[in-house]
Amino acid sequence: MHTVIIGNGITGITAARWIRKLDSTHRITVISGESDYFYSRTALMYIYMGHMRQVDTQPYEKWFWDENRIELKRAWVDTVDFDGKMLNFADGEKMHYDKLILAVGSKPNKFGWPGQDLDGVHGLYSLQDLEAMERHSEGLKRAVIVGGGLIGIEMAEMFHTRHIPVTFLVREQKFWHGVLPLEEAEMVEREIREKGIDLRMGEELKEIWGDKAGGKAKLIVTKGGEKIQCGFVGLTAGVRPNIEFLAHTDLATDKGILVNEYLETNIPDVYAMGDCAQQREPLPHRRAIEAVWYAGRMQGEVGAYNVCGKKVAYDPGIWFNSAKFIDIEYQVYGDIKPKLPEGQATVYWEHADGKKSVRINYDAVSGAVIGFNLMGVRYRHEVCEKWIEEETHIENVLQTLGLANFDPEFYKEYEKDIVQVYNRETGSNLQLKQRRNLSSVLKFLSRT
Repeated sequence: MHTVIIGNGITGITAARWIRKLDSTHRITVISGESDYFYSRTALMYIYMGHMRQVDTQPYEKWFWDENRIELKRAWVDTVDFDGKMLNFADGEKMHYDKLILAVGSKPNKFGWPGQDLDGVHGLYSLQDLEAMERHSEGLKRAVIVGGGLIGIEMAEMFHTRHIPVTFLVREQKFWHGVLPLEEAEMVEREIREKGIDLRMGEELKEIWGDKAGGKAKLIVTKGGEKIQCGFVGLTAGVRPNIEFLAHTDLATDKGILVNEYLETNIPDVYAMGDCAQQREPLPHRRAIEAVWYAGRMQGEVGAYNVCGKKVAYDPGIWFNSAKFIDIEYQVYGDIKPKLPEGQATVYWEHADGKKSVRINYDAVSGAVIGFNLMGVRYRHEVCEKWIEEETHIENVLQTLGLANFDPEFYKEYEKDIVQVYNRETGSNLQLKQRRNLSSVLKFLSRT
């Protein structure tokens, strides 16, 4: 049995590792045109910032692949012949497969802007993108970043660490408006501006101009008509599944490759997982396409079981995500909407320094907690998840909020302040009963 995996990101490599754990007989080949070895894509920014070397981002030593009999092939797949179970490579070579995993990831969005294909116009997704940033950084007088998501703020921070001026264009009126509630969005905007980054909310890119030779970006024009000189344009207005090479085949696609709960496509022996996979029937409170690291890792493991004939449905549980907005860490557990839905209530506390906040949403009738939004404060994943799964009443959560605190030992604790906000808004007189204590946390988590 020859299982071929296209894509050596977290999803493809997790699938390879688990197939080998589950079945010693499979021949496994992992194909990537981007890099020789799997690396941590989330660490790209730290290579540029000098905190890590590329080799430091590779979790496995070179001997790992031979020892686990996982073959690595550096190549670009041009087309797939699903009827003949054959991969056709860009250099003319071919490879047969018995089972195929498509873990081909995402690529930066482009929206047909004039000049979007000039030299000096790049996203931040691959090693090639990082190399382009490095190549253009020497002597760079200004960079313009288009798009207000997580990749955009990473790129802004990267240039900022090298003292390269950055203009940041965000089409929406509030940062990451489709995800963050108003107060958290404003906190992020303050953080960006305090770092000296030229943040332009409600501003869009119209076009990119090249130099006289016509090959390299030299300035951008906004929808408002302003011209901003720059030697680099970062396109970070989201990503889309990297599936263009699969067009005009029998593979069922929409925005991504359509899969069922077992990550099976409409073609026998072909699976899709990770950023490129789109659930035909998403689970409640989950998205059809989830381009986040941990979801890709989980799909890789689940997909391996199904490839090996052990039926396991993909069920990632309660939504979770984390990120860093320059110096402000962000975590979300559960279903936090940017606008409070009807029938929900919220407790929102913000520190006087404007860099830390805790939001807890709950059902306005039953009091059951629904989700946690954290900025600059760390809570334990397992504790928050247990409270949400058990539909714990908001007042019970608040009284034992110390169980969730995961900040370092000598950090100041704010649970009492959060309880006071709830008391003030509801007229209650709750008292904090449980402060941070590891033995209490372990006892709570072991409770059935």
